Amino acid sequence: MNSFSRQIAFPILLAMGLALEAAPITRIHFGSCIKQDQPMPILQTLLKERPALFLMIGDNIYADTEDMNVMRAKYAKLNADPGFSLLRATCPILATWDDHDFGVNDGGADYPKKKEAQKIFSDFWGDPLSSPRRKREGIFDAHIIGPKWRRVQIILLDTRYFRGPLKTGPRRVGGPYYPNHDPAVPMLGEAQWKWLEVQLRQPAELRLIASSIQFIAAAAGQETWSNLPAERQRMIDLIAKTKANGVVFLSGDRHWADLSQLKKGENGAPYPLYDLTSSSLNQPHKRGTPTDNQYRVVEKTYHQVNYGVVEIDWAARGANVRLVVKDIAGEERIAHDFPLKRLRN
Repeated sequence: MNSFSRQIAFPILLAMGLALEAAPITRIHFGSCIKQDQPMPILQTLLKERPALFLMIGDNIYADTEDMNVMRAKYAKLNADPGFSLLRATCPILATWDDHDFGVNDGGADYPKKKEAQKIFSDFWGDPLSSPRRKREGIFDAHIIGPKWRRVQIILLDTRYFRGPLKTGPRRVGGPYYPNHDPAVPMLGEAQWKWLEVQLRQPAELRLIASSIQFIAAAAGQETWSNLPAERQRMIDLIAKTKANGVVFLSGDRHWADLSQLKKGENGAPYPLYDLTSSSLNQPHKRGTPTDNQYRVVEKTYHQVNYGVVEIDWAARGANVRLVVKDIAGEERIAHDFPLKRLRN
């Protein structure tokens, strides 16, 4: 069985060739924003935790080019790093992209080399020839892990390939972007929205939606779903419409760690919607000042290198979820836990 088939039995110990089909997954690690030509010591800390699955959710290289040879060379540089190559040999990695590995800073649908970049992306991450990502536009993907009643669905969104132009204005702390209320400006594109509705109707107890940019955070100049409020609302409405329980968003991009929550009832949210942001794996945030975000669960943000962990205690009554951000020493910097039953329509 290929480790990236549509429904995956995890944990899969690829090095031993052993698939434990009945075992539920209890920890999912993730991270974002890793410069391929800089040291990556945090990967050594991560490897000590023996991850069962790692999600790379954007800026996995800094390509920023229309030269596909340059892009391939930067992927090769990442692959040559001993820590990354060991991580890749140790556990399955599922990936989506953000702007820099898509090909252009803050880029969207008008990037002229997006088809070529998609092929290079699929080649690097080992998508099989039968993968839908090799047959359609966009790299969105989904997987279901674990046995009945303990299923985790991983949904990897593509927030770049179809995204329309952003509205700009006077630069704020976070950047030059402002909310555009025109519902015709897309984030995901119609094909991806239709696909997502099908995915959200699949049976699963916990759903981790990887969005390269923050979903919950307020618009404060940076790239965020809040810059396209009609698309953000469409996501909330779709979660309610499909009665998809257990949704948690995972995001990156910001070069700091953050935890946001849209409370039940806000904008029609059917239950509390969390967004755990982990960024960056090897680039500390130089400014150290977070943008304003009224949805922050705690005021504390973390601006040194970090990675995220979603921990699931299936033995707890009704299951318990813990959202964690860890530093280079493996110490918790942000942590929040809640019963899974809280995330029900």
